[in-house]
Amino acid sequence: MDAIRLLVELAGEAALLLFGLHLVQRGVERGFGANLRRFVRVALGSRLRAFLAGLGVTAALQSSTAAALMVGGLAAQGALGLEPALAAMLGANVGTALIVQLLSFDVRAVFPALMLLGWAAYRRPVIRQREAGRAVMGLGLMLAALHLMLESMAPLQASPAFREVLHLLEGSPALNLMAAALLAWAMHSSVAAVLLVGSLAGAGVLGPQAAVAMVVGANLGSAITPVLAARGDTRDLSRQRMPIGNLVNRMAGAALAMALLGPLTEALRALDPAPVRLVANAHLAFNLILAVATLPLLGPFGRLLTRLLPAPPAAADAAAPRYLDPEAVSTPAVALSNAAREVLRIADEVEAMLRDASAALRRGDADRAKATARRDDVVDGLHRAVHAYLAGLPREALAQPEVTRLEDIRDVAIILEHVGDMVERGLARHATRAARRGTALPPDLAEELAGLHRRAIAQLRLAVAVFMGQDPAAARQLVVEKEAWRQAERAAVARLGRSTDEASAATARLALDVTRDLKAIAGHLAGIAHPLLEREGMLRVSRLRATPAA
Repeated sequence: MDAIRLLVELAGEAALLLFGLHLVQRGVERGFGANLRRFVRVALGSRLRAFLAGLGVTAALQSSTAAALMVGGLAAQGALGLEPALAAMLGANVGTALIVQLLSFDVRAVFPALMLLGWAAYRRPVIRQREAGRAVMGLGLMLAALHLMLESMAPLQASPAFREVLHLLEGSPALNLMAAALLAWAMHSSVAAVLLVGSLAGAGVLGPQAAVAMVVGANLGSAITPVLAARGDTRDLSRQRMPIGNLVNRMAGAALAMALLGPLTEALRALDPAPVRLVANAHLAFNLILAVATLPLLGPFGRLLTRLLPAPPAAADAAAPRYLDPEAVSTPAVALSNAAREVLRIADEVEAMLRDASAALRRGDADRAKATARRDDVVDGLHRAVHAYLAGLPREALAQPEVTRLEDIRDVAIILEHVGDMVERGLARHATRAARRGTALPPDLAEELAGLHRRAIAQLRLAVAVFMGQDPAAARQLVVEKEAWRQAERAAVARLGRSTDEASAATARLALDVTRDLKAIAGHLAGIAHPLLEREGMLRVSRLRATPAA
Protein backbone atom coordinates (compact mmCIF):
# COMPACT_ATOMS: atom_id res chain seq x y z
CA MET A 1 0.00 0.00 0.00
CA ASP A 2 2.87 2.36 0.82
CA ALA A 3 4.37 1.71 -2.61
CA ILE A 4 1.09 2.54 -4.33
CA ARG A 5 0.74 5.71 -2.28
CA LEU A 6 4.28 6.74 -3.19
CA LEU A 7 3.66 6.14 -6.89
CA VAL A 8 0.48 8.22 -6.76
CA GLU A 9 2.35 11.03 -4.99
CA LEU A 10 5.16 10.99 -7.53
CA ALA A 11 2.73 10.93 -10.44
CA GLY A 12 0.83 13.89 -9.01
CA GLU A 13 4.03 15.84 -8.44
CA ALA A 14 5.21 15.05 -11.97
CA ALA A 15 1.84 16.31 -13.24
CA LEU A 16 2.31 19.50 -11.23
CA LEU A 17 5.75 19.92 -12.79
CA LEU A 18 4.32 19.51 -16.30
CA PHE A 19 1.45 21.88 -15.53
CA GLY A 20 3.88 24.52 -14.34
CA LEU A 21 5.90 24.05 -17.52
CA HIS A 22 2.69 24.40 -19.53
CA LEU A 23 1.85 27.67 -17.77
CA VAL A 24 5.30 29.07 -18.54
CA GLN A 25 5.05 28.14 -22.22
CA ARG A 26 1.48 29.41 -22.57
CA GLY A 27 2.19 32.69 -20.84
CA VAL A 28 5.28 33.41 -22.93
CA GLU A 29 3.57 32.34 -26.17
CA ARG A 30 0.47 34.47 -25.58
CA GLY A 31 2.28 37.50 -24.27
CA PHE A 32 5.47 37.49 -26.30
CA GLY A 33 5.10 34.80 -29.00
CA ALA A 34 5.03 37.23 -31.93
CA ASN A 35 8.15 38.98 -30.64
CA LEU A 36 9.93 35.65 -30.20
CA ARG A 37 9.17 34.63 -33.78
CA ARG A 38 10.34 38.00 -35.03
CA PHE A 39 13.49 37.60 -32.96
CA VAL A 40 14.17 34.21 -34.55
CA ARG A 41 13.58 35.56 -38.06
CA VAL A 42 16.08 38.35 -37.46
CA ALA A 43 18.75 35.85 -36.36
CA LEU A 44 19.62 34.80 -39.90
CA GLY A 45 22.93 36.51 -40.36
CA SER A 46 25.27 33.87 -38.97
CA ARG A 47 25.37 30.57 -37.17
CA LEU A 48 26.37 32.27 -33.95
CA ARG A 49 23.39 34.65 -34.04
CA ALA A 50 21.04 31.77 -34.77
CA PHE A 51 22.62 29.78 -31.92
CA LEU A 52 22.04 32.65 -29.49
CA ALA A 53 18.49 33.12 -30.76
CA GLY A 54 17.68 29.47 -30.10
CA LEU A 55 19.18 29.78 -26.62
CA GLY A 56 17.09 32.86 -25.87
CA VAL A 57 13.83 31.36 -27.14
CA THR A 58 14.37 28.22 -25.06
CA ALA A 59 15.14 30.28 -21.98
CA ALA A 60 11.79 32.03 -22.47
CA LEU A 61 9.74 28.91 -23.28
CA GLN A 62 11.50 26.61 -20.77
CA SER A 63 11.53 23.82 -23.36
CA SER A 64 13.72 22.91 -26.31
CA THR A 65 10.80 20.91 -27.73
CA ALA A 66 8.64 24.03 -27.91
CA ALA A 67 11.55 25.93 -29.44
CA ALA A 68 12.07 23.11 -31.96
CA LEU A 69 8.43 23.23 -33.03
CA MET A 70 8.67 27.02 -33.47
CA VAL A 71 11.95 26.89 -35.40
CA GLY A 72 10.76 23.91 -37.44
CA GLY A 73 7.60 25.77 -38.44
CA LEU A 74 9.62 28.79 -39.60
CA ALA A 75 12.02 26.54 -41.52
CA ALA A 76 9.13 24.67 -43.19
CA GLN A 77 7.61 28.01 -44.29
CA GLY A 78 10.93 29.07 -45.82
CA ALA A 79 11.35 31.93 -43.34
CA LEU A 80 14.47 30.30 -41.86
CA GLY A 81 17.29 28.56 -43.72
CA LEU A 82 18.30 25.01 -42.81
CA GLU A 83 21.76 25.90 -41.51
CA PRO A 84 20.53 28.71 -39.17
CA ALA A 85 17.67 26.46 -38.05
CA LEU A 86 20.09 23.69 -37.03
CA ALA A 87 22.29 26.26 -35.26
CA ALA A 88 19.22 27.60 -33.45
CA MET A 89 18.41 24.08 -32.24
CA LEU A 90 21.92 23.66 -30.87
CA GLY A 91 21.39 26.89 -28.96
CA ALA A 92 18.00 25.64 -27.77
CA ASN A 93 19.60 22.50 -26.37
CA VAL A 94 22.15 24.56 -24.47
CA GLY A 95 19.30 26.77 -23.25
CA THR A 96 17.56 23.80 -21.62
CA ALA A 97 20.83 22.91 -19.89
CA LEU A 98 21.12 26.42 -18.45
CA ILE A 99 17.52 26.21 -17.20
CA VAL A 100 18.30 22.94 -15.45
CA GLN A 101 21.42 24.54 -13.95
CA LEU A 102 19.28 27.29 -12.46
CA LEU A 103 16.62 24.95 -11.14
CA SER A 104 19.10 22.48 -9.69
CA PHE A 105 20.02 24.79 -6.81
CA ASP A 106 18.12 24.77 -3.55
CA VAL A 107 15.31 27.23 -4.18
CA ARG A 108 12.84 26.26 -1.46
CA ALA A 109 12.62 29.88 -0.33
CA VAL A 110 12.08 31.16 -3.88
CA PHE A 111 9.01 29.39 -5.22
CA PRO A 112 6.47 30.91 -2.76
CA ALA A 113 7.66 34.39 -3.71
CA LEU A 114 7.46 33.52 -7.42
CA MET A 115 3.90 32.26 -7.08
CA LEU A 116 2.86 35.34 -5.12
CA LEU A 117 4.52 37.68 -7.62
CA GLY A 118 3.00 35.81 -10.54
CA TRP A 119 -0.49 35.93 -9.04
CA ALA A 120 -0.20 39.68 -8.47
CA ALA A 121 0.85 40.23 -12.10
CA TYR A 122 -1.84 37.86 -13.38
CA ARG A 123 -4.53 40.03 -11.76
CA ARG A 124 -3.43 43.07 -13.77
CA PRO A 125 -5.64 44.12 -16.74
CA VAL A 126 -2.74 44.56 -19.17
CA ILE A 127 -2.48 41.43 -21.33
CA ARG A 128 1.31 41.21 -21.34
CA GLN A 129 1.53 41.68 -17.59
CA ARG A 130 -1.13 39.03 -17.06
CA GLU A 131 0.64 36.52 -19.32
CA ALA A 132 4.00 37.29 -17.70
CA GLY A 133 2.36 36.60 -14.35
CA ARG A 134 1.09 33.28 -15.68
CA ALA A 135 4.64 32.33 -16.72
CA VAL A 136 6.12 33.34 -13.32
CA MET A 137 3.45 31.34 -11.50
CA GLY A 138 4.27 28.36 -13.71
CA LEU A 139 7.93 28.64 -12.79
CA GLY A 140 6.99 28.72 -9.11
CA LEU A 141 4.87 25.59 -9.53
CA MET A 142 7.76 23.80 -11.22
CA LEU A 143 10.07 24.58 -8.30
CA ALA A 144 7.40 23.53 -5.82
CA ALA A 145 6.91 20.23 -7.65
CA LEU A 146 10.66 19.53 -7.56
CA HIS A 147 10.76 20.27 -3.83
CA LEU A 148 7.83 17.90 -3.22
CA MET A 149 9.49 15.17 -5.29
CA LEU A 150 12.64 15.33 -3.22
CA GLU A 151 10.62 15.04 0.00
CA SER A 152 8.51 12.16 -1.34
CA MET A 153 11.53 10.15 -2.43
CA ALA A 154 13.57 10.71 0.73
CA PRO A 155 12.34 7.45 2.37
CA LEU A 156 13.44 5.45 -0.67
CA GLN A 157 17.06 5.58 0.37
CA ALA A 158 16.34 3.04 3.13
CA SER A 159 14.22 0.72 0.96
CA PRO A 160 15.90 -2.63 0.10
CA ALA A 161 13.64 -3.11 -2.93
CA PHE A 162 14.64 0.19 -4.47
CA ARG A 163 18.27 -0.50 -3.79
CA GLU A 164 17.90 -3.76 -5.73
CA VAL A 165 16.35 -1.86 -8.61
CA LEU A 166 19.18 0.64 -8.41
CA HIS A 167 21.68 -2.19 -8.67
CA LEU A 168 19.93 -3.53 -11.80
CA LEU A 169 19.81 -0.10 -13.42
CA GLU A 170 23.47 0.52 -12.72
CA GLY A 171 24.37 -2.53 -14.75
CA SER A 172 22.31 -1.57 -17.81
CA PRO A 173 23.15 1.90 -19.23
CA ALA A 174 21.25 1.17 -22.45
CA LEU A 175 18.09 0.46 -20.45
CA ASN A 176 18.57 3.74 -18.56
CA LEU A 177 18.96 5.62 -21.84
CA MET A 178 15.83 4.11 -23.39
CA ALA A 179 13.74 4.70 -20.27
CA ALA A 180 14.75 8.37 -20.10
CA ALA A 181 14.20 8.83 -23.85
CA LEU A 182 10.67 7.45 -23.51
CA LEU A 183 10.07 9.69 -20.49
CA ALA A 184 11.25 12.84 -22.29
CA TRP A 185 9.13 11.99 -25.34
CA ALA A 186 6.05 11.42 -23.17
CA MET A 187 6.63 14.67 -21.25
CA HIS A 188 7.46 16.61 -24.45
CA SER A 189 10.22 18.33 -22.48
CA SER A 190 13.83 17.48 -21.77
CA VAL A 191 13.80 20.03 -18.92
CA ALA A 192 11.07 18.15 -17.06
CA ALA A 193 12.70 14.77 -17.74
CA VAL A 194 16.17 15.88 -16.60
CA LEU A 195 14.74 17.52 -13.50
CA LEU A 196 12.95 14.28 -12.67
CA VAL A 197 16.20 12.36 -13.17
CA GLY A 198 17.91 14.85 -10.87
CA SER A 199 15.24 14.29 -8.22
CA LEU A 200 15.71 10.51 -8.46
CA ALA A 201 19.47 10.91 -8.21
CA GLY A 202 19.16 13.31 -5.28
CA ALA A 203 16.99 10.79 -3.43
CA GLY A 204 19.60 8.09 -3.95
CA VAL A 205 17.42 6.02 -6.27
CA LEU A 206 19.87 6.44 -9.17
CA GLY A 207 23.60 6.00 -9.09
CA PRO A 208 25.92 8.44 -10.89
CA GLN A 209 26.46 6.37 -14.03
CA ALA A 210 22.77 5.52 -14.39
CA ALA A 211 21.87 9.19 -13.91
CA VAL A 212 24.29 10.33 -16.62
CA ALA A 213 22.95 7.68 -19.02
CA MET A 214 19.40 8.88 -18.33
CA VAL A 215 20.44 12.48 -19.00
CA VAL A 216 21.74 11.37 -22.40
CA GLY A 217 18.46 9.51 -23.02
CA ALA A 218 16.37 12.55 -22.06
CA ASN A 219 18.27 14.65 -24.61
CA LEU A 220 17.62 12.02 -27.24
CA GLY A 221 13.91 11.61 -26.44
CA SER A 222 13.11 15.31 -26.61
CA ALA A 223 14.29 15.36 -30.25
CA ILE A 224 11.69 12.77 -31.28
CA THR A 225 8.59 14.97 -30.86
CA PRO A 226 9.54 17.54 -33.59
CA VAL A 227 10.25 14.66 -36.00
CA LEU A 228 6.80 13.19 -35.39
CA ALA A 229 5.22 16.64 -35.76
CA ALA A 230 6.90 17.16 -39.16
CA ARG A 231 5.90 13.84 -40.69
CA GLY A 232 2.35 14.94 -41.59
CA ASP A 233 3.13 15.85 -45.22
CA THR A 234 5.05 12.84 -46.54
CA ARG A 235 5.15 14.33 -50.03
CA ASP A 236 7.42 17.18 -48.93
CA LEU A 237 10.47 15.65 -47.28
CA SER A 238 12.19 19.03 -47.09
CA ARG A 239 9.95 19.93 -44.12
CA GLN A 240 11.63 17.16 -42.12
CA ARG A 241 15.22 18.33 -42.66
CA MET A 242 15.54 20.43 -39.51
CA PRO A 243 13.93 17.99 -37.01
CA ILE A 244 15.74 14.98 -38.52
CA GLY A 245 19.02 16.90 -38.53
CA ASN A 246 18.53 17.78 -34.87
CA LEU A 247 17.74 14.14 -34.06
CA VAL A 248 20.82 12.92 -35.94
CA ASN A 249 22.97 15.40 -33.99
CA ARG A 250 21.56 14.12 -30.70
CA MET A 251 22.04 10.49 -31.76
CA ALA A 252 25.68 11.11 -32.65
CA GLY A 253 26.24 12.85 -29.32
CA ALA A 254 24.44 10.07 -27.45
CA ALA A 255 26.56 7.38 -29.13
CA LEU A 256 29.76 9.18 -28.18
CA ALA A 257 28.59 9.83 -24.61
CA MET A 258 27.58 6.21 -24.07
CA ALA A 259 30.91 5.02 -25.42
CA LEU A 260 32.70 7.25 -22.88
CA LEU A 261 30.13 6.86 -20.10
CA GLY A 262 32.58 5.69 -17.42
CA PRO A 263 35.26 8.37 -17.86
CA LEU A 264 32.59 11.05 -18.38
CA THR A 265 30.85 10.12 -15.13
CA GLU A 266 34.11 10.21 -13.18
CA ALA A 267 34.99 13.62 -14.61
CA LEU A 268 31.58 15.00 -13.63
CA ARG A 269 31.84 13.54 -10.12
CA ALA A 270 35.23 15.19 -9.74
CA LEU A 271 33.65 18.50 -10.75
CA ASP A 272 30.75 18.26 -8.26
CA PRO A 273 29.80 14.98 -6.51
CA ALA A 274 26.35 16.18 -5.38
CA PRO A 275 23.83 14.00 -7.32
CA VAL A 276 21.51 16.82 -8.42
CA ARG A 277 24.42 19.01 -9.50
CA LEU A 278 26.01 16.05 -11.29
CA VAL A 279 22.85 15.60 -13.37
CA ALA A 280 22.67 19.31 -14.21
CA ASN A 281 26.37 19.41 -15.14
CA ALA A 282 25.99 16.30 -17.30
CA HIS A 283 23.13 17.93 -19.18
CA LEU A 284 25.14 21.13 -19.74
CA ALA A 285 28.32 19.29 -20.74
CA PHE A 286 26.49 17.07 -23.23
CA ASN A 287 24.89 19.99 -25.04
CA LEU A 288 27.88 22.32 -24.90
CA ILE A 289 30.26 19.70 -26.31
CA LEU A 290 27.72 18.76 -28.98
CA ALA A 291 27.28 22.42 -29.99
CA VAL A 292 31.01 23.12 -30.18
CA ALA A 293 31.63 19.98 -32.23
CA THR A 294 28.66 20.41 -34.58
CA LEU A 295 28.54 24.15 -35.34
CA PRO A 296 31.53 24.09 -37.76
CA LEU A 297 30.02 21.12 -39.63
CA LEU A 298 26.54 22.54 -40.23
CA GLY A 299 27.35 23.62 -43.81
CA PRO A 300 28.19 20.16 -45.24
CA PHE A 301 25.65 18.52 -42.94
CA GLY A 302 22.91 20.81 -44.25
CA ARG A 303 23.87 20.06 -47.86
CA LEU A 304 23.72 16.33 -47.10
CA LEU A 305 20.24 16.68 -45.59
CA THR A 306 19.13 18.70 -48.62
CA ARG A 307 20.35 15.95 -50.92
CA LEU A 308 18.79 13.12 -48.90
CA LEU A 309 15.48 14.94 -48.24
CA PRO A 310 14.74 16.83 -51.47
CA ALA A 311 11.86 19.22 -51.93
CA PRO A 312 9.09 17.96 -54.23
CA PRO A 313 9.03 19.30 -57.79
CA ALA A 314 7.11 22.52 -58.02
CA ALA A 315 3.53 21.74 -58.95
CA ALA A 316 2.08 23.62 -61.88
CA ASP A 317 -0.25 26.38 -60.77
CA ALA A 318 -3.65 25.54 -62.21
CA ALA A 319 -4.62 29.22 -62.12
CA ALA A 320 -1.52 30.30 -64.06
CA PRO A 321 -2.24 31.19 -67.73
CA ARG A 322 -0.64 29.02 -70.40
CA TYR A 323 -1.33 30.86 -73.64
CA LEU A 324 -1.16 34.57 -72.75
CA ASP A 325 2.17 35.32 -74.40
CA PRO A 326 3.17 38.94 -73.63
CA GLU A 327 5.30 39.06 -76.79
CA ALA A 328 2.18 38.54 -78.93
CA VAL A 329 0.54 41.78 -77.79
CA SER A 330 2.11 43.61 -80.74
CA THR A 331 0.27 41.22 -83.10
CA PRO A 332 -3.44 41.62 -82.25
CA ALA A 333 -4.66 38.60 -84.23
CA VAL A 334 -2.28 36.27 -82.40
CA ALA A 335 -2.99 37.91 -79.03
CA LEU A 336 -6.76 37.52 -79.47
CA SER A 337 -6.28 33.88 -80.44
CA ASN A 338 -4.20 33.33 -77.30
CA ALA A 339 -6.88 34.93 -75.13
CA ALA A 340 -9.57 32.78 -76.73
CA ARG A 341 -7.55 29.62 -75.97
CA GLU A 342 -7.26 30.70 -72.33
CA VAL A 343 -11.02 31.26 -72.18
CA LEU A 344 -11.44 27.65 -73.34
CA ARG A 345 -9.42 26.61 -70.27
CA ILE A 346 -11.89 28.54 -68.12
CA ALA A 347 -14.74 26.67 -69.81
CA ASP A 348 -13.01 23.34 -69.10
CA GLU A 349 -12.73 24.23 -65.41
CA VAL A 350 -16.39 25.27 -65.23
CA GLU A 351 -17.44 22.02 -66.91
CA ALA A 352 -15.39 20.04 -64.38
CA MET A 353 -17.06 21.98 -61.56
CA LEU A 354 -20.53 21.12 -62.88
CA ARG A 355 -19.59 17.47 -63.26
CA ASP A 356 -18.09 17.23 -59.78
CA ALA A 357 -21.02 19.08 -58.18
CA SER A 358 -23.39 16.53 -59.71
CA ALA A 359 -21.32 13.61 -58.42
CA ALA A 360 -21.03 15.15 -54.94
CA LEU A 361 -24.80 15.64 -54.73
CA ARG A 362 -25.60 12.13 -56.00
CA ARG A 363 -23.13 10.39 -53.64
CA GLY A 364 -23.52 12.68 -50.63
CA ASP A 365 -19.78 13.46 -50.74
CA ALA A 366 -19.06 16.61 -48.72
CA ASP A 367 -15.31 16.48 -49.41
CA ARG A 368 -15.86 16.42 -53.17
CA ALA A 369 -18.30 19.30 -52.87
CA LYS A 370 -15.69 21.36 -51.01
CA ALA A 371 -13.06 20.48 -53.61
CA THR A 372 -15.49 21.62 -56.31
CA ALA A 373 -15.92 24.97 -54.57
CA ARG A 374 -12.14 25.41 -54.34
CA ARG A 375 -11.82 25.03 -58.12
CA ASP A 376 -13.52 28.38 -58.48
CA ASP A 377 -10.20 29.92 -57.39
CA VAL A 378 -8.70 28.61 -60.64
CA VAL A 379 -11.56 30.11 -62.65
CA ASP A 380 -11.12 33.45 -60.90
CA GLY A 381 -7.36 33.44 -61.46
CA LEU A 382 -7.65 32.69 -65.18
CA HIS A 383 -10.38 35.31 -65.56
CA ARG A 384 -8.17 37.97 -64.00
CA ALA A 385 -5.27 36.98 -66.23
CA VAL A 386 -7.40 37.17 -69.41
CA HIS A 387 -8.85 40.53 -68.38
CA ALA A 388 -5.40 41.99 -67.70
CA TYR A 389 -4.06 40.59 -70.98
CA LEU A 390 -6.89 42.10 -73.03
CA ALA A 391 -6.52 45.42 -71.21
CA GLY A 392 -2.92 45.54 -72.40
CA LEU A 393 -3.86 45.42 -76.10
CA PRO A 394 -3.66 48.82 -77.83
CA ARG A 395 -7.25 49.60 -78.86
CA GLU A 396 -6.17 52.27 -81.32
CA ALA A 397 -4.21 49.67 -83.31
CA LEU A 398 -7.16 47.26 -83.63
CA ALA A 399 -9.47 47.05 -86.61
CA GLN A 400 -13.22 47.00 -85.95
CA PRO A 401 -13.56 43.19 -86.31
CA GLU A 402 -10.71 42.79 -83.82
CA VAL A 403 -12.42 45.16 -81.37
CA THR A 404 -15.60 43.12 -81.70
CA ARG A 405 -13.70 39.88 -81.08
CA LEU A 406 -11.94 41.39 -78.06
CA GLU A 407 -15.28 42.37 -76.54
CA ASP A 408 -16.71 38.90 -77.20
CA ILE A 409 -13.73 37.24 -75.48
CA ARG A 410 -14.00 39.58 -72.52
CA ASP A 411 -17.77 39.05 -72.18
CA VAL A 412 -17.47 35.25 -72.37
CA ALA A 413 -14.71 35.25 -69.73
CA ILE A 414 -16.94 37.33 -67.42
CA ILE A 415 -19.94 35.04 -67.96
CA LEU A 416 -17.91 31.90 -67.27
CA GLU A 417 -16.46 33.47 -64.13
CA HIS A 418 -20.01 34.21 -62.93
CA VAL A 419 -21.06 30.64 -63.67
CA GLY A 420 -18.12 29.37 -61.62
CA ASP A 421 -19.25 31.57 -58.72
CA MET A 422 -22.77 30.16 -59.01
CA VAL A 423 -21.49 26.60 -58.84
CA GLU A 424 -19.35 27.45 -55.81
CA ARG A 425 -21.99 29.40 -53.88
CA GLY A 426 -24.97 27.36 -55.03
CA LEU A 427 -24.56 23.82 -56.31
CA ALA A 428 -21.47 22.91 -54.26
CA ARG A 429 -23.00 24.40 -51.12
CA HIS A 430 -26.25 22.49 -51.63
CA ALA A 431 -24.29 19.25 -51.99
CA THR A 432 -22.28 19.99 -48.83
CA ARG A 433 -25.39 20.75 -46.76
CA ALA A 434 -27.19 17.67 -48.06
CA ALA A 435 -24.22 15.47 -47.15
CA ARG A 436 -23.97 16.92 -43.64
CA ARG A 437 -27.68 16.58 -42.96
CA GLY A 438 -27.79 13.09 -44.41
CA THR A 439 -30.49 14.08 -46.90
CA ALA A 440 -30.76 11.00 -49.14
CA LEU A 441 -32.15 11.54 -52.63
CA PRO A 442 -34.56 8.92 -53.98
CA PRO A 443 -33.01 7.09 -56.97
CA ASP A 444 -35.44 8.60 -59.47
CA LEU A 445 -34.86 12.15 -58.21
CA ALA A 446 -31.09 11.65 -58.09
CA GLU A 447 -31.14 10.52 -61.72
CA GLU A 448 -33.38 13.46 -62.67
CA LEU A 449 -30.99 15.99 -61.10
CA ALA A 450 -28.03 14.27 -62.72
CA GLY A 451 -29.84 14.64 -66.05
CA LEU A 452 -30.29 18.37 -65.39
CA HIS A 453 -26.57 18.68 -64.70
CA ARG A 454 -25.82 16.88 -67.97
CA ARG A 455 -28.15 19.28 -69.78
CA ALA A 456 -26.27 22.25 -68.26
CA ILE A 457 -22.95 20.75 -69.36
CA ALA A 458 -24.33 20.27 -72.88
CA GLN A 459 -25.39 23.91 -72.93
CA LEU A 460 -21.93 24.95 -71.79
CA ARG A 461 -20.40 23.03 -74.69
CA LEU A 462 -22.89 24.60 -77.09
CA ALA A 463 -21.97 28.04 -75.72
CA VAL A 464 -18.30 27.30 -76.35
CA ALA A 465 -19.16 26.27 -79.91
CA VAL A 466 -21.01 29.55 -80.43
CA PHE A 467 -18.06 31.48 -79.03
CA MET A 468 -15.52 29.77 -81.25
CA GLY A 469 -17.55 29.16 -84.43
CA GLN A 470 -19.81 32.25 -84.47
CA ASP A 471 -22.65 30.10 -85.86
CA PRO A 472 -26.03 31.96 -85.74
CA ALA A 473 -28.01 28.68 -85.77
CA ALA A 474 -26.11 27.36 -82.77
CA ALA A 475 -26.56 30.70 -81.03
CA ARG A 476 -30.31 30.52 -81.59
CA GLN A 477 -30.42 26.96 -80.27
CA LEU A 478 -28.58 28.07 -77.13
CA VAL A 479 -31.29 30.66 -76.36
CA VAL A 480 -34.05 28.16 -77.09
CA GLU A 481 -32.48 25.69 -74.64
CA LYS A 482 -32.65 28.35 -71.95
CA GLU A 483 -36.44 28.52 -72.27
CA ALA A 484 -36.74 24.76 -71.63
CA TRP A 485 -35.56 25.23 -68.06
CA ARG A 486 -38.84 26.86 -67.09
CA GLN A 487 -40.57 23.49 -67.38
CA ALA A 488 -37.98 21.85 -65.11
CA GLU A 489 -38.50 24.58 -62.52
CA ARG A 490 -42.29 24.19 -62.63
CA ALA A 491 -41.91 20.43 -62.10
CA ALA A 492 -39.68 21.04 -59.04
CA VAL A 493 -42.21 23.51 -57.60
CA ALA A 494 -45.01 20.98 -58.11
CA ARG A 495 -42.99 18.27 -56.34
CA LEU A 496 -42.60 20.55 -53.33
CA GLY A 497 -46.36 21.20 -53.32
CA ARG A 498 -47.05 17.45 -53.18
CA SER A 499 -44.80 16.89 -50.15
CA THR A 500 -46.71 15.51 -47.19
CA ASP A 501 -44.01 15.28 -44.52
CA GLU A 502 -40.91 17.17 -43.47
CA ALA A 503 -38.45 14.63 -44.91
CA SER A 504 -39.98 14.68 -48.39
CA ALA A 505 -40.32 18.47 -48.19
CA ALA A 506 -36.61 18.84 -47.37
CA THR A 507 -35.71 16.68 -50.35
CA ALA A 508 -38.06 18.63 -52.61
CA ARG A 509 -36.64 21.96 -51.45
CA LEU A 510 -33.14 20.72 -52.20
CA ALA A 511 -34.21 19.65 -55.69
CA LEU A 512 -35.87 23.03 -56.27
CA ASP A 513 -32.77 24.92 -55.17
CA VAL A 514 -30.56 22.86 -57.47
CA THR A 515 -32.94 23.27 -60.40
CA ARG A 516 -33.14 27.04 -59.96
CA ASP A 517 -29.37 27.34 -59.79
CA LEU A 518 -28.99 25.31 -62.97
CA LYS A 519 -31.66 27.45 -64.64
CA ALA A 520 -29.77 30.61 -63.66
CA ILE A 521 -26.55 29.09 -65.03
CA ALA A 522 -28.32 28.32 -68.30
CA GLY A 523 -29.50 31.92 -68.45
CA HIS A 524 -25.93 33.17 -68.07
CA LEU A 525 -24.68 30.81 -70.76
CA ALA A 526 -27.39 31.99 -73.13
CA GLY A 527 -25.89 35.46 -72.78
CA ILE A 528 -22.88 34.24 -74.80
CA ALA A 529 -25.18 34.01 -77.84
CA HIS A 530 -26.70 37.47 -77.49
CA PRO A 531 -23.96 39.59 -79.16
CA LEU A 532 -23.95 37.36 -82.25
CA LEU A 533 -27.75 37.26 -82.48
CA GLU A 534 -27.90 41.05 -82.13
CA ARG A 535 -25.41 41.50 -84.96
CA GLU A 536 -27.44 39.11 -87.11
CA GLY A 537 -30.72 40.93 -86.32
CA MET A 538 -32.16 37.78 -84.71
CA LEU A 539 -32.76 39.20 -81.22
CA ARG A 540 -35.34 41.70 -79.98
CA VAL A 541 -33.93 44.69 -78.22
CA SER A 542 -36.69 44.69 -75.58
CA ARG A 543 -39.99 43.02 -74.72
CA LEU A 544 -41.51 46.42 -73.83
CA ARG A 545 -43.87 48.20 -76.19
CA ALA A 546 -42.49 51.22 -77.95
CA THR A 547 -45.23 53.40 -76.37
CA PRO A 548 -47.62 52.63 -73.52
CA ALA A 549 -50.97 51.20 -74.56
CA ALA A 550 -53.89 53.65 -74.42
